[in-house]
Amino acid sequence: MNENGEPNILAFLCNWCSYAGADLAGVSRLQMPTNFRVIRVMCSSRVDPEIILYAFKKGIDGILVLGCHPGDCHYINGNYKTERRMIMLQKLLGQFGINPKRLKLGWVSASEGARFQEIISSFAREMEELGKLELPITEVS
Repeated sequence: MNENGEPNILAFLCNWCSYAGADLAGVSRLQMPTNFRVIRVMCSSRVDPEIILYAFKKGIDGILVLGCHPGDCHYINGNYKTERRMIMLQKLLGQFGINPKRLKLGWVSASEGARFQEIISSFAREMEELGKLELPITEVS
């Protein structure tokens, strides 16, 4: 949680679709939460599960991975690879004692600013309901 009591949200957005959709939401002045940070990646498949685990360890309460719609990936099948990874990672999070709802995968095209706004807003509400992420495992020195 940040200093305002809001959850810290990290969003990985693919360069070609979801980042452009987020930009459209911004220039369209759609109302969105302000407690998320964006990392722009060339393709959603470039988001390594290890990076997600590291972000949770560093205090991120929820993570969104948004890419091109299936069949529209600029790298042919990158989003299918991402989908398989995220399913596996959500199962792994559950085994670590982290609610799998803290990781969400979605698809947003460049023309879907309103869809981006809805996804980020609903995810922020979900993270507020879940509260601060308390990691069940502490680091061993």
